[in-house]
Amino acid sequence: MAVSLEKGQKISLEKEAGKSLTKVIMGLGWDVAQKRGFFGGKGGSIDLDASCVMFDGNRQADTVWFRQLKSRDGSVVHTGDNLTGEGEGDDEQIIVDLSLVPANISALVFTVNSFTGQNFKNVGNAFCRIVDASNKKEIARYDLTGGAENNAMVMAKIYRHNNEWKMHAIGEQATGKTFKDLMPTIVQFL
Repeated sequence: MAVSLEKGQKISLEKEAGKSLTKVIMGLGWDVAQKRGFFGGKGGSIDLDASCVMFDGNRQADTVWFRQLKSRDGSVVHTGDNLTGEGEGDDEQIIVDLSLVPANISALVFTVNSFTGQNFKNVGNAFCRIVDASNKKEIARYDLTGGAENNAMVMAKIYRHNNEWKMHAIGEQATGKTFKDLMPTIVQFL
């Protein structure tokens, strides 16, 4: 059973999964915008983007996003950019092989941005979730709800603590078209 995360909540991914995790998937999903009046906003496509910023201490070591679909070490892979939110389930996924994440990487921070600029209040049914890749069971979920006026969010951080992977549901609203615009907000949570 998945844990519905609230802003600021921290969980042990291994305890939630009931076993040692080796591979997780961060899924991002949202609904396609209708022509006009979708949640009171302007019509047109909505392009949300998932990113994963890898940190060595407080220093950015690598980033996986729509312009770089694989980390240099191969431990983190983005499945590709979805420009519309069309389709059921996850519209974008970032797959993390925790067993391959180099020992010097202390944290992985996941972000979501509206590349097309819409505020989240104009995006229907947006969510971020962490899934155990071995059995496809949802471990944790964070829903983007509440009519946020921002178009980006620092969603969550997966980090090492006492030889175990933990997750911190950050849920910090921000503004920007890519993860680069969010770096001042991200570093506050390292």
